Amino acid sequence: MGNDNWPEIGEFVVCTVKNVTDFGAYVELEEFGGREGFIHISEIKAGWVKYVRDYVREGQKIVCKVLNVDPSRGHIDLSLKDVNEHQRRAKIQDWKNEQKATKWLQFVAEETESEGDEIGLQALHEKLVEEFGSAYAAFEEAAVEGESAFKGLKVNKKYLQSIIKIAGENIKLPFVDIAGYVDLTCNLPNGIEVIKQALHAANSISDVDGEDIKLEVSYTGAPRYRIKVIAPDYKKAESVLKKSAQTAVDTIAKLGGHGIFKRHIESAKA
Repeated sequence: MGNDNWPEIGEFVVCTVKNVTDFGAYVELEEFGGREGFIHISEIKAGWVKYVRDYVREGQKIVCKVLNVDPSRGHIDLSLKDVNEHQRRAKIQDWKNEQKATKWLQFVAEETESEGDEIGLQALHEKLVEEFGSAYAAFEEAAVEGESAFKGLKVNKKYLQSIIKIAGENIKLPFVDIAGYVDLTCNLPNGIEVIKQALHAANSISDVDGEDIKLEVSYTGAPRYRIKVIAPDYKKAESVLKKSAQTAVDTIAKLGGHGIFKRHIESAKA
């Protein structure tokens, strides 16, 4: 679902090179309804450029920075040299994500039998971009938060249900993996059983029920036990870890032993 507006000065845009000349290159802006832009030879690369074709060629996808926009004349001036590698990669990834989201919205149209309602689907796309910054971000939120991500947003319920379903099928949720340690000791004759009860309590906290969270308690060497939590986000993982550890400490204290929690971040991965 294309954007028929004009780009803003300073914005990074994905372009397809259409025509290379001795004095620059004409390109088509992929995200703006195929509007044409021009890169002057002085904006191709820092320093002197003899042949433009040494740096760009017809059919090539490139990322440019918008230098000037003149809607009255239909002119968009672009720079290739003002885009570093990090910016190029980030923009290409964002563009690819939006292409995915556009495809998913077509799935929504098919699933809700709304293929012929182009105006309604375009309005939905625009509303998602306005609310979440991009259509892809809307699908990400749908995968993580479900219907609550759209609270207060006036969107046809059949669209929302389809978006949530398609998001769940296509987006792999990020996870964090954290760990902490509890030192558990008990000098009573049944000390081993007391420690086992504390560990069992730590491994059975209610926060894990019905959620996409994994909790593991393992022995690392007396008196230390490791609690590992894998959860969709760091806040939830940290909450579960602390509750599990505190449960172990409280349980062993009630049974005549002693416990202490030692936080340790093992790793985090998206």
